[in-house]
Amino acid sequence: MPKNISVRGRSFALTKRNKIAIGGVAVLGATAVALSAVPSNAGTTTTTEAAVSAPVVFGTEHVKDVKASVTDQLAGASLKAEAIKARQKAAAEAAAKATAAKKAAAEAAARKKAAAEAAAKRKAEQARQAKEAASRSAQRAQVKKAAAKTYPNNLDGWIRESLDIMKSKGIPGTYHGLHRNILRESSGNPNAINDWDINAINGVPSKGLLQVIPPTFQAYHVPGTSWNIYDPVANITAAANYAADRYGTIDNVFGAY
Repeated sequence: MPKNISVRGRSFALTKRNKIAIGGVAVLGATAVALSAVPSNAGTTTTTEAAVSAPVVFGTEHVKDVKASVTDQLAGASLKAEAIKARQKAAAEAAAKATAAKKAAAEAAARKKAAAEAAAKRKAEQARQAKEAASRSAQRAQVKKAAAKTYPNNLDGWIRESLDIMKSKGIPGTYHGLHRNILRESSGNPNAINDWDINAINGVPSKGLLQVIPPTFQAYHVPGTSWNIYDPVANITAAANYAADRYGTIDNVFGAY
């Protein structure tokens, strides 16, 4: 309830705000009185005892709370730093594992590639060897076939057999060239012998289908044929070999040679 005061015969009602203001003025007045109560002949010592209306008390609880808060903050910062360090370590370990895994994968791929190349090389070598073996088998079959080939036992057969041997040895000559010279030299008689020419006079008469003297037959004998100078095939091939060496081919011979 508002309280009334009287100032110079007039009455005023005091509100709560007025009371607070008056209280503040009273405090300031008390302070002023305390400052002005010093005698004029006294020193300049100043006191504030009258200004303190109540003692100020500082507790330790708030300080403790502040200290605890700082400690908690430091502990939290330390834990955060440790967590960051742990994450960095884990990331580094993960990166190292990834690098190691990548390296291992690359090495495995390289080994796989090398194994595949080695296998391909072995396969190619096996294929080459098989091809060579097949080629040798084919050659042997051709040789056997040639060996198994038969010729008639007459002038035509002798010439044809001689031509096959000459071909295998690289000796030039044709059927016509051989046939023409055989008819001129021996009339196709494999046992013909010349006992009247200069060779006969010298003791080395010409013999056989192409009238070859023994020294020439032996010098130009073709391997695989008989050493008998009267053998038709041996005589023809030796004479053709001699004619190829001296005239280029038996086809170039048109008279005594």
